[in-house]
Amino acid sequence: MSVSRVHGGGPFTADLELPGDKSITHRAFLIGSLSGKTVRVIGALDSADTRSTLGALEALGSGVIRRNGGAIDIVPAAWCSPAAPIDCGNSGTTARLLAGLLAATPISAILTGDASLRRRPMRRIIDPLSAMGARIGAEAGTLPIEILGGGLRTGTRHELAVASAQVKSAILLAATRAGVAVSIHEPGPARDHTERMLSVAGRPVTRLPGGWLELEEGPRELSMPNELNIPGDISSAAFLFVAAAITGGRARVQGLGVNPTRTGVLDLLGRAGARVVIEPEDDRAGEAVATVTVEGGELRGFEVSGGEVVRAIDELPAIAVLAAAARGRSVVADAAELRVKESDRIRGICSGLAKLGARVEERPDGFVVEGGGRLAGGSVDAEGDHRLAMAFAVAGLAARGTTDVIGAECVDVSFPGFWGILRTGIAPGSAP
Repeated sequence: MSVSRVHGGGPFTADLELPGDKSITHRAFLIGSLSGKTVRVIGALDSADTRSTLGALEALGSGVIRRNGGAIDIVPAAWCSPAAPIDCGNSGTTARLLAGLLAATPISAILTGDASLRRRPMRRIIDPLSAMGARIGAEAGTLPIEILGGGLRTGTRHELAVASAQVKSAILLAATRAGVAVSIHEPGPARDHTERMLSVAGRPVTRLPGGWLELEEGPRELSMPNELNIPGDISSAAFLFVAAAITGGRARVQGLGVNPTRTGVLDLLGRAGARVVIEPEDDRAGEAVATVTVEGGELRGFEVSGGEVVRAIDELPAIAVLAAAARGRSVVADAAELRVKESDRIRGICSGLAKLGARVEERPDGFVVEGGGRLAGGSVDAEGDHRLAMAFAVAGLAARGTTDVIGAECVDVSFPGFWGILRTGIAPGSAP
């Protein structure tokens, strides 16, 4: 287990283009496998999570060709039952979206993952996929699960208990691969990357009044473009933006995905007093793209709840650090979903920030931070959670002395270049 040391210092500054969005990369690989021709994915994120998806596709029989310059070719092929369980690593997106595709495929497969992923809830996808006709064995509602797919029914209707892009996507991908119709009701806004990419592939999802989505019957083989260019990851950029905001610096990220279901962090930065400038660029892979600049300012407390939580769910660890630096009280509510991520992020972020001197109160569905005082350096354990590791590192930039982040290697799950960017973006910087 590695330790990275962060030194509190001057303003954080960065001007760069980040690797591709993790959520969109996963979908480009998986949906690309349904195409009638080879699909080249440009700008894909190369991380532990996305490598899990590629490994799963290879285990099932799809071709994966890694080109010079980082492009990935996805070569469609008939899937066969794998000889061994498919290891999804730490990637919930891999497990849940792949389960949807397997539910519609007349083969058997077992999905498993690391210790963290095996604790995460899978009943939320098992139940709707079973209702569609898939046979899924799971003793505890968690991984490992065994899927015997094929023969899905058309016209099933699903009312989701929580707004979840992964659950919605599992159902949509199952219906797409089976060529059947499906209707989904989501209780609130969730990421719509799957819907956007299906539209690019010729299987548009219709959004109806009252929160319903409908996918009509259609061909099982999709008409994908020859190339998909993946925009940068706003969830990774969020940590750089918060670093700039709390140190009085400036972070400018070009080619960034600014899907409206993902830009809650930009709204919160602006509300807290940071200066946020968004300059639109040409769309990529059906997604809005922009150059985004964030500069520090006089930070003040804020509140986050309801649908805004869904639009910033993966960025809330970074938002907690922003709250610790902002003068006054900040409240995050309606965020109980954080407890079933790669770790219990509510407990983890509260415990870690408290060790750095923040005044933070843990609540069942969120936390309260009394911010404005300067943090003190210390030692904090990321508990194997990539977003907690990055949050504690960013907090260390604004703390007195040095901050040691234990388990620093876990950032490779989503942002392999994070520590290098942090070292070069601040004086005196951080040391590995």
